[in-house]
Amino acid sequence: MGETYKLQIPRDDLHDQLGQGLPAGTITLVEGAHGTGKSALVQRMIYGFLSNQHSVTCISTELTVRDFINQMYSLDYPISSWLLNGKLKFVPVYPLVGKARKRSDFLGMLMGSEELYKSDIMIIDTFSSLVSNSLHGEDNSIGVLSFFKRLTGMGKSIVVTVDPTELDPKALAPFESDSHVYLSIIVSQVGGMISRSIMVKRFGGTEYRVSPVVGFRIEPNVGMVIEITSVV
Repeated sequence: MGETYKLQIPRDDLHDQLGQGLPAGTITLVEGAHGTGKSALVQRMIYGFLSNQHSVTCISTELTVRDFINQMYSLDYPISSWLLNGKLKFVPVYPLVGKARKRSDFLGMLMGSEELYKSDIMIIDTFSSLVSNSLHGEDNSIGVLSFFKRLTGMGKSIVVTVDPTELDPKALAPFESDSHVYLSIIVSQVGGMISRSIMVKRFGGTEYRVSPVVGFRIEPNVGMVIEITSVV
């Protein structure tokens, strides 16, 4: 087996539940409706990757740099040292200063910015929001996937989050079928309690056990808490 980008931190066992990390050179799709916890999951991934000496670039369609730092610290995921030493690069779509670019420009910008792909892992949250005005039909999606696969061929790993309501199903289908790792976040209500689960639809490239369902919750000043009893 090849290199694995580890997620392990002492406070939870997400690392063990998800095959002891993401295999290098893979595309991971994290799918879920608005408010299901996609961003919380990738923020936990970011902290895990950095804690294991991997470098990360994160592109966010929702947070400014200040918002991102505040969000990470509210979950007790301190990341300032990695921002300062360059291990973590955070790229807000809507910068604190300056006029945001039109969304129709983003797909070209994404594929044309070499600086974004120097890290071990690139995370785009939320990819569907970034490309909703420029990704139409299966042909465009295959073009983007081909670009991602050239990067994974160099050992880079790509993590993209999508809200399926934001994309044409024909544009989303190639990502669902071709991603090496495919995670779907489901929210349900049981007895007045909200339950969140990561459904593992595909997890290729690992020799370790992967749990098919990982229950979790997010707590302030604690971060992600894995609900062991929800794992089957």
